[in-house]
Amino acid sequence: MTPRPPRDLGTLLEALPYIREFHGKTVVVKYGGAAMTDPSLKEDFARDIVLLKYVGINPVVVHGGGPEITGYMERLGMDVRFVDGLRVSDAETVEVAKMVLVGKVNKDIVQRIGRHGQPAVGLSGDDGRLLRVSKQHSPGGADIGFVGKIDKVDVDVLNHIAQDYIPVIASVGADRDGQSYNVNADEVAGAVARAMGAYKVMFLTDVEGWLRDPADLDSVISEARADEVEAALTSIGGGMRPKLQSCLDAIHGGVSFAHIVDGRVPHSLLLELFTDAGIGTKIRASA
Repeated sequence: MTPRPPRDLGTLLEALPYIREFHGKTVVVKYGGAAMTDPSLKEDFARDIVLLKYVGINPVVVHGGGPEITGYMERLGMDVRFVDGLRVSDAETVEVAKMVLVGKVNKDIVQRIGRHGQPAVGLSGDDGRLLRVSKQHSPGGADIGFVGKIDKVDVDVLNHIAQDYIPVIASVGADRDGQSYNVNADEVAGAVARAMGAYKVMFLTDVEGWLRDPADLDSVISEARADEVEAALTSIGGGMRPKLQSCLDAIHGGVSFAHIVDGRVPHSLLLELFTDAGIGTKIRASA
C-alpha cells in the first residue's frame, strides 16, 4: 500500500503559492478584540506575526487597547463616557490612554513577539512624527475632546524599521502643537497601509466577517468588490459599518486587498492568508 502523506503536508503545499505571492510585500495588521485579551490567542497572534516575517513578508502591527484603558480609568475613579462609539477624551483621559497604550500594551506585544523569535520595535504617533492628527467631532457633531483624525502619516521611520524589525504602533498621535490625541486604531491601520503602499491590510475583530444576513453566522461573504461594499454600506449598521468603511478607504488609497478576520479563531491570520478557503471577508478593488 502506498503511504499517504501527512494531512499537514497538504496544508503546507496549499500555502506555498501564497507565500510566493506575498514575499517581500507589506501586510498591515490591526490587532484588536479577543485576540488581545485571551492569553492563548495572544500567543497565537505573536507566533503568526513572527512566521510572516520568517517567510519574507513585512508585517506591521497597529493596536488599540480600549478595554485596558477603561479598566485603568475605573481603577482611578475616572468617568468613562462614549458618544457615537467614540471615547470622550479630556486631557486626563488622553494621559491615561497614552500611558496604557504606549507604556504597557505596546511593550507587552513587543516582548511577546520577541519571545517567539523576531525583534520588534514599539512606536506611537509621536515617534519620528509618524502620525499628525487634528481634532474631530463625533459623527453627530458632539465635542468629544481630544479625539483625533489622521491628517498625515510620515512613513520614513517605519520604512527604516521594517527592514529589520517588526513595527508595533500604538494608536495615539499629536497635532502640530504637540497636543496628544486618542485615534481610532482601525483608522490608523488603514492610514498606515495607504501611506506604506501595503499589499494588504487586515482587521482582526470579534465577528466572523461581513455577514450577508446578520442573523445567520454562516452567511459570511468571503470576497467582495469595493463597489459592492459601497452599494451596501448605507444599509449596514453597528460596528461592521466603520470596519467596512476602513476597508474601502484602504482600497481607494491603493492597498490591493483589505480583510476582516475573526480574531477569536486561533491562527486566523494564517488561515486567511495561506489557505484557499480563507476565513473572514476579503475586499478587493472594483476593477
